Amino acid sequence: MIYRHKSPNVMDLIARVAKNFEDSAHTKLNAVDAMAAPIAAAIETMTNSLINGGKILACGNGGSAGDAQHFAAELIGRFEAERQELAAIALTTDSSILTAIANDYSFNQIFSKQVRGLGHAGDVLLAISTSGNSGNVIEAIKAAHEADMRVIALTGKGGGQIGEMLLDDDIHLCVPADRTARIQETHLLIIHCLCDGIDALLLGVE
Repeated sequence: MIYRHKSPNVMDLIARVAKNFEDSAHTKLNAVDAMAAPIAAAIETMTNSLINGGKILACGNGGSAGDAQHFAAELIGRFEAERQELAAIALTTDSSILTAIANDYSFNQIFSKQVRGLGHAGDVLLAISTSGNSGNVIEAIKAAHEADMRVIALTGKGGGQIGEMLLDDDIHLCVPADRTARIQETHLLIIHCLCDGIDALLLGVE
């Protein structure tokens, strides 16, 4: 199919861009009251795990896979302050593991089998799904529970099936929004809040 350029009015495009900025800002601001306390609890949970020799495993699909990798990179490298490396693994990056499991078992097990192989009691699973209904993330959560790991779930759209399966010790960070782009943008902010908070607890960063 060949798309013909429709020569949209430049002012219309500027207004559309501005609307995206406004919607993103409103979504984040509307989430503050509901999410600040559970995000703080997630920071404490992650930091306690790291201090006690645990690690954080992160998973998600598509944009959420990118978020999982972003989070792990900030912990292994640095966020805004120099510090020692922190133990975090994105379960989305090893193409041989992912394709072997998807081919030999099923795509729904690409994360859960890694959780069973790498996760231990005291570790934390950062499970990211904008809909709350990603099958392979759900299976990863089940595996984390079997391993006595705590789960921190980043969702939206009411939390879906993930919101219903979390345990009392788990933490649900559900963005009060329905549009995937706005949820993903808020997830990135939450990830930066987690990284900033971990650094603050470990280093006393202002």
